[in-house]
Amino acid sequence: MHMTGNTILITGGGSGIGRGLAEAFHRLGNTVIISGRRRERLQAVIDANPGIIAVELDVTDPAAIQTAAAKLIAEYPALNVLINNAGIMLLDDAAGPVDEETLVSTIATNLLGPIRVTGALIDHIKRQPNPVIAHVTSILGFVPLAMTAVYSSTKAALHSYTLSQRHLLRPAGVKVIEIAPPWVRTELLNSTEEERAIPLDEFIDGAIEQLATDADEILVGPAPQMRANPGPGEHAWVDQFNDMMASGAKVG
Repeated sequence: MHMTGNTILITGGGSGIGRGLAEAFHRLGNTVIISGRRRERLQAVIDANPGIIAVELDVTDPAAIQTAAAKLIAEYPALNVLINNAGIMLLDDAAGPVDEETLVSTIATNLLGPIRVTGALIDHIKRQPNPVIAHVTSILGFVPLAMTAVYSSTKAALHSYTLSQRHLLRPAGVKVIEIAPPWVRTELLNSTEEERAIPLDEFIDGAIEQLATDADEILVGPAPQMRANPGPGEHAWVDQFNDMMASGAKVG
């Protein structure tokens, strides 16, 4: 993708990977707009990075998405890149009764959110120079973490949706990218100090380097090995991976 001169919307840009990507693209000379539910998080980013723009948005609210999309198109007509990053990661128990709140909120945020945000903006983005849609999934979409079965499932579903969308948007010249992070030191599952996860800045540097190429999938650190797992024998690694996680052993 083109790395400068874009107008980029990054959902979930108030912390973690979203903030890291926003700051990196801002340094490269792009107009960067971040969105999120918590105004204080957004404010911290724009205070630290003068020029970044913030818009409050709850991606689980279809009406709010439509309102925000109309406002963004009117105020930033050059918007040509969307990075769907907003997501939540909660523990669940696939071997027990369903926690409806966890189920509904995770699917609404991680799967319905990016589908709806993209749908609200795609006709506009199609008409812009160098249009890009990027979805942040996870290597857990390929090798699920059993203790976050619902989260892992939403990322697998978003991977599938990305494949369909890439196929359908190719004739329109829209680049559709999947960013599939490994375990990164962010607030998800309180991983900011987790030694088994890769540092956030290391992930962002690797992702930016790959985004500057023609890659359809952005795979940093141990992600390529885990991305290659699905197949007839995939459950052997799923068991091994989850046993390692439960034991505290280093992954990869």
